[in-house]
Amino acid sequence: MTISKEAVAARLDETPDLVAARKVLKTEADALMRLLEDLDGEFVKALDFIFKAKGRVVVSGMGKSGHIGNKIAATLASTGTPAQFVHPAEASHGDLGMITKNDVVLCLSNSGGTKELSDIIAYTRRFNIPLIAIVGKADSTLGRRADAVLLLPDVPEACPMGLAPTTSTTAALALGDALAVALLCRRGFDAEQFRVFHPGGKLGGSLIKVEDLMHSGDAMPLVEESTLMSEALIEISAKSFGCVGIMNADQELVGIITDGDLRRHMGADLLKKSVSDVMTRNPQTISPTALAGEALAKMNSTGFNGITCLFVVDRGRTVGIISVHDCLRSGVM
Repeated sequence: MTISKEAVAARLDETPDLVAARKVLKTEADALMRLLEDLDGEFVKALDFIFKAKGRVVVSGMGKSGHIGNKIAATLASTGTPAQFVHPAEASHGDLGMITKNDVVLCLSNSGGTKELSDIIAYTRRFNIPLIAIVGKADSTLGRRADAVLLLPDVPEACPMGLAPTTSTTAALALGDALAVALLCRRGFDAEQFRVFHPGGKLGGSLIKVEDLMHSGDAMPLVEESTLMSEALIEISAKSFGCVGIMNADQELVGIITDGDLRRHMGADLLKKSVSDVMTRNPQTISPTALAGEALAKMNSTGFNGITCLFVVDRGRTVGIISVHDCLRSGVM
């Protein structure tokens, strides 16, 4: 008997594995919606503590909460809020010295009664260091001692036994992201500052500006509008960009000569022609403050096949040239 694709898909949809997976995702999604609905002034209070702090955000948590805390600290630090993770067990054996009176402490514990956090909690109370809690029970040791309480929704864990930290850790992670992004917005943290903290990899490459890669000064292949092609070819060969920019009497870029222009005008009299007879007028340019990815996209666009370089123009003045190879070498994709 032949079974249709639709029937196979229907059976797959009913497998215990997919049923279990969908239940987890549904439970955690519902918890996030509850978290959204319950967000209140305590969140703003926590933001105020962090925003006004002269020191760092010290994040701590035990077990799975510690793993989430590590991620929260990393996200805060990468978005303009200095932060570090301190393991609660290590804190009790000397690492409390990492926490200063200028800091804010953020502790994570679903139960609110994690014993390993007790020394950190006591330390913040002794030295009047603001304490923020991400906790599942407001009436717990951590909840009662904290200056700001970010309460996790009272929903079951997604595991069938209701024991493995799943829903609670997802909600805690989301709260950490909400704190980081809200602080980012308060500080006016922009793409340029973001790039300072993310210089490597694809993300760093996507934030590089044209002015960071462009060649300027004598490296630019430029000639005057009255120049003969015999001289322009020397300039093209000397500068190795495969093109030359043409400047008018006011030092404005009015044209460009590329390999394609040379092929189109190839003939016995080419060397005797003026560059103005061969050039392509009104060439594509780019601003020095544009992202290098924008320059690469412009060079790769369908309408500009064969263009491997762009002149960089700032307020009418030619300030540089950037090539597709400059972008690719720097990880711009």
